[in-house]
Amino acid sequence: MADYTIFYTDDDEDDISIFTDAVDSIPREIKLQTYSGGEKLLNAIFNPPTTPYVVFLDLNMPGKNGFDVLEELRSAEYKKDIPVVIYSTSSEPSIIEKCRALGANAFITKPILMSDIIKSIEHAIQVEWDKFVPTQSNFVFKF
Repeated sequence: MADYTIFYTDDDEDDISIFTDAVDSIPREIKLQTYSGGEKLLNAIFNPPTTPYVVFLDLNMPGKNGFDVLEELRSAEYKKDIPVVIYSTSSEPSIIEKCRALGANAFITKPILMSDIIKSIEHAIQVEWDKFVPTQSNFVFKF
């Protein structure tokens, strides 16, 4: 059983709490690090030692939003391979396409049901990100 480190960034404390509960219910060794904004996430990523297996990134945050964070990660040569899953309330096709164009690895519209939140996290840790190539057909994870 592999160990996974997930970074989750969201400005909504309720969403962070729900995501944390979902991770805690998964019978795998997962270390979750949560951040309440884009700047805090970038500080964590650019000040190692921890490199996450995957980053779940909300788009709509004050200060540095998810688009800003994604652009900054993808422009940093030594960090651009970190898998980023956009985790947003949006399901707008233009937003999804913008995320793909900016270099996100996947897009998940935030589920309502706890079982679907768990499925989205399990999906993200089962992907072999170093081999995964996002395409228009596999970029959006659906339940």
